[in-house]
Amino acid sequence: MSKKHHLAMNVNGDDYEFLCETHQSLLDVLRDELMLTGTKEGCATGDCGACSVTLDGRLACSCLVLAVECEGAKIGTIEGMARGDVLHPLQRNFLELNGLQCGICTPGILIAARSLLERNPDPSETEIRYWLAGNLCRCTGYDKIIRSVQAAAKEMRGA
Repeated sequence: MSKKHHLAMNVNGDDYEFLCETHQSLLDVLRDELMLTGTKEGCATGDCGACSVTLDGRLACSCLVLAVECEGAKIGTIEGMARGDVLHPLQRNFLELNGLQCGICTPGILIAARSLLERNPDPSETEIRYWLAGNLCRCTGYDKIIRSVQAAAKEMRGA
């Protein structure tokens, strides 16, 4: 029997305390212990970006991070993007401009795009494509995703 570790972290502004095993990834803990199932597992190897979250303000693949490494960390997931019933501009533009299809990659892409726009509110198309290069989508040709991010950036800038 493996030893359980007591952890405390802040996820989307809420404090959590829980027990987890040494081998559990942050993705496993978010989905299985905290029941925050918006973050998806696509590959479990850090290649697809479906599990993207922010970890202390930095974009990270939650499948590659051990939960025990996150003691006291501040985590941002897709569940923290909307404010109640009010969608984040990225979420709204993805819906309005058809920037999503099956939904497996969408949470990770939205988290990555938000991370980009927090750092650069007026990215070029090349910068958006570069920033989202770690997020793979099997359903789209990426153009609607890029247009959705551009529209949200413009809206967020008030342009």
